Formats: sequence, structure tokens, C-alpha cells
Amino acid sequence: MRRPNPRSLTALATAAACATATAVTLAAPASAEPLPSPTAFVVVQGGTGTSQAVAATAAAGGTVLQQWPQIGVVVAEASDSGFDDAARAMPGIVAAGPTRAMHAYEAPAGVVPDGTVQGLGPGTSGGDDTSEPLNANQWDMRAIKADRAHLATDGSRAVTVGVLDSGIEADHPDLAANVDASQSASCATRGGVPDTSPLAWQPTTSTHGTHVAGTIGAARNGVGIVGVAPSVKLASVKVVDDQGYIYPEYAICGFLWAADKGMQVTNNSYFIDPYYLWCKADLDERATIVAVDRALKYSEKKNVVNVAAAGNSAWDLSKPIVDTGSPDNSTDPQPRYTDHRCYDMPTEAGNTVTVSATGPTDAKSYYSNYGRNVIDVAAPGGDGRVPAPTPDKNGRILSTVTGGRWGYLQGTSMASPHVTGVVALLRSAEPALDAKQAINTLEREADPIACPAFYDSNHDGTADAVCEGGTGGSGFYGSGLVDALDAVTP
Repeated sequence: MRRPNPRSLTALATAAACATATAVTLAAPASAEPLPSPTAFVVVQGGTGTSQAVAATAAAGGTVLQQWPQIGVVVAEASDSGFDDAARAMPGIVAAGPTRAMHAYEAPAGVVPDGTVQGLGPGTSGGDDTSEPLNANQWDMRAIKADRAHLATDGSRAVTVGVLDSGIEADHPDLAANVDASQSASCATRGGVPDTSPLAWQPTTSTHGTHVAGTIGAARNGVGIVGVAPSVKLASVKVVDDQGYIYPEYAICGFLWAADKGMQVTNNSYFIDPYYLWCKADLDERATIVAVDRALKYSEKKNVVNVAAAGNSAWDLSKPIVDTGSPDNSTDPQPRYTDHRCYDMPTEAGNTVTVSATGPTDAKSYYSNYGRNVIDVAAPGGDGRVPAPTPDKNGRILSTVTGGRWGYLQGTSMASPHVTGVVALLRSAEPALDAKQAINTLEREADPIACPAFYDSNHDGTADAVCEGGTGGSGFYGSGLVDALDAVTP
């Protein structure tokens, strides 16, 4: 059965406490029906540039909202359900499909967590983590040896991390020194058109992005906590809308924005809506898969390392899955069996570092997705079922939250930013490394964790997951638990 897959699993949140083109309408296919409102479509042509996609959009009765000539993709808007079929029939078009579920336009009640970061400040060569007031509760930093790595380096101001999330609280006392407003933007807009106004890229309905940002780069300033890379710069790239959705055009915009701004690493603690798993055999869904794949390949060519959370459904992503929750913006999701042609996006799209979550004992967190040849590395994401050896005894992850506070969250959303921070330290220490070399080093220096003989996360006597990979533990942990110290040690 399908299990809930929130972007992060939350706990109590206090510890101290795109261009347009004129449309030319053709006769709609017989199967076309008017839509209750215009919806967005991805149109992909067979190469770079957008001339064929723009022409196809107009001929099929749509309007171009955004063009990405770097990857041969446009986002279009149309008001009939036959637009994608008509566009796919046009010369030079290899894929077209909606970025929303065709039968769902109203967002359901409820939102996901969100957050934002901003500011510039001087970097430092390194320091003692225990000088930060809440560091005693940061078991996660010690688990990946970030505290020991910090004695050598806190990271470089030449490195910028793109936090693709719900925004970062720009004036948070632990974050304000490290955010670069000049590289920040919201992509959660109509068509995925970047909006650089400060109000656009800061959080509105969620603390999620602020929490993620703190784990990556909370400053060493004698206030609150310290992040994995406390002297690197942070860019808020907002890809979550106020209803909590990350639609394909938002994510694609985020990847290209980060790549064209010259960022060294991005964190992606989300899955792309509205499908938990996107299936290549479905012509509508294939368009998004192709477009996101192109965006990630372009990003890697621009030397960006993209780190992604594995997800919180406790699924073995290497096996067939019954998806009962897609599309998630519908009140009537349709159960379906998925196979190897279906992907958790962006984590399984390729050209990403996929991260599973661990708890205070380094065991896989009960909620974390896993899978041999899917997971690349593991990192602390927290586990509320396991007490930590800290004053608070809290097995979740302590980081910054909105309102200038600090709080605990758990999820692979919290694991991914630890890896992102280590990549930022690594690329600070060895700036000559390209993206692929940095990933190879990250995986090589990780600490392997063997598969458990019996995995019973709720202690009811029944195995909750099977880890493939034996003493290497790759099914749960990939190459192992990331090691910040080894990553920055020559």
C-alpha cells in the first residue's frame, strides 16, 4: 500500500523555544474538452533553441509563458485538454504534457513547511563548534565529523549553495550573514519565470527552506547553531508555491537559474508534483521527465552538483511500487502499479546525488526511502523513535526556523542538506574539482555502513525493510555515511 510521503516529517518547532507568443488556434481534436481554467504544459523540441516549440505551441492553440533555449523547452498555457496531443504532432516536437493533473486544478487544503535566507558576511578559516549556544544538541554534525572538519575550514565565500526550497528567512540571526540576495529568486511563478524581488523569494507559508538552509550554512556567530559549511554563501531559489506544490516548471527554472548563476551545489529536498512517481510510458508524464533530465544534464555541464532527498515513504525505489496517492493535487488520486520506467523526481532523474536518512545511531530512519543502485550516500535526517545522546535527547534535526527561532524536524529533507554542506566544504577546499570529480570524492570518502541482519524500526518483531548490499550496505546507505572531515582532508 501507498504510504504518506510528506516532504519532511515535522516535530515541535522550537528549541529555544518566462516570454509570451501570440496564439494561433487550430481546430481542437475531437477528444478535446474545455478546461475549467488554463493550465501549464511542458513542450520539448528535439534539441536546443525554442523556435519549433514556440511554433508548435501557437499552432496547437497555446501561449508561451517561458522559454528555456538552453535545453529546448518551453512552458505553455492552454485552455483545452487536447493541446498536448496537438503539440506532440507538430514538426520537431519530441514530448509535450501538462505540468498539473488534467482533472485537478484546485489545490487541496494544507501546505508544506517553507523558509528563506539572505545576507553577506566575511568567512572564517574554521572554529570550535562548541561556542554556539545550541551546539550540544547537534548530534548530526558530530555524526558526519563536521565539528572536526571545522577546525580546518568553515568553507569559502567563493562557493554559493542554491537552496531550492520554500524560501529562506533573510533576517534570521543565524542566516543573515550568509545569503546573497543578488543570486536569489522565486521560480514558483506562473510559467516558472524567475522573480528576483526579495519578497518573492522569502518564505510565506512554510519554515522548511529556512530549516534546510540552517543545516547547510548557519553562521558561526555565537548565536544558535552552526551549519555544515558556515562561511559559504546561500542563495534562496524558491520552488515551492503557497499551496506547497513544486510543479515541473518551478523545478526546471530552479535548476537553470542556479546553473546560469554559477552556483557550485544545489539542495533539493522535495519531489516534483503532482506525481510521487513519474512514468515514462505515459506520454503526458514523459514530457516532464525529458525536460527535468535535460535541465539536470545542463546543470552538470555548468559544473553544479545537485543533491536530492530520497523521500519519506519507506519505499524500496529499486522495486515496483503501488502508487496510490498520485496525482497529489487531486481529490481523487488513481492507484497504479509502477515499474522501472517510473521515477521519483528529481532524485531518480539522473545527475543527482540521492540521499537517504539516518538517525542518532546511524541506522536508516524508519521513514526513509532506500534501494540498491538508487541511494548514493546517507546522512542524518533524524529519527523521532531513537533518542539522541544530547541534552534534549531529541533524535530529530535541530536547525533554524522562521520567526528567528530554532526547531526540530526530521525527514530525508533534513538529510540532503548535510550532504549539500559537505559538497560545499569539499568544493571550497578543492576548487579545481569539477562536479563529477566532487561527487566521486564525496562517495569515496563516505563511511560504509553494513546492512542490518534484521531491520525492525518499530520493534514489533516484523521486518520493516530488507537491505541489499551485505557488508557494503548499499541498499540503505549507498556508499555510506558522508564524512566531512575526510572530504576536506588531503
